[in-house]
Amino acid sequence: MSLPDYSIHQAPARFSLLSRLLHWLMAIGIIAMLFIGVGMVASVSERHQWLLQIHKPLGAALLVLVCVRLGTRLYKGAPALPSDMPAWQRHAALASHILLYALMFAMPLIGWAMVSAGGYPVTVGSWQLPPIAPADAALFAWLRGAHRYLAFLLFATVLLHLAAALFHGWIRRDGVLQSMTRGR
Repeated sequence: MSLPDYSIHQAPARFSLLSRLLHWLMAIGIIAMLFIGVGMVASVSERHQWLLQIHKPLGAALLVLVCVRLGTRLYKGAPALPSDMPAWQRHAALASHILLYALMFAMPLIGWAMVSAGGYPVTVGSWQLPPIAPADAALFAWLRGAHRYLAFLLFATVLLHLAAALFHGWIRRDGVLQSMTRGR
């Protein structure tokens, strides 16, 4: 049984330069967001406000980037996994990528909705984004919890993704890691 191919074109031999650039830019942004988020909730000093002013626009930027990234992935496709990979690993790879994309969309949207429910503006530079949820303290509390627990899930999924990449690069040496690092 083969996995479905959702791309418009046949699977490329390697990831495109744009796909690789978006991957690494988002990887840096997501890791930064996770650490900034931890710093925000661990601080009650003036540093909290400073971190918050970084967190909001970076979240909005990551939302835009994941939209571009998904469009690129659907249009250009992704290299096929090695044919000798066991079926359970192929399914795990598909499931983990779906989870990563879902979390990359959910985290900024839930954060935006949470801030909206708290009655706070989301500003990106000089732009103020419209609220996407009504101001409601109970909704704010629920979304804050969801944002927190999904951040833990995102962190765990990123670690799993990294472990799988290193497994392909150091153990299997099958070109999967290289398709995202060097494009081969």
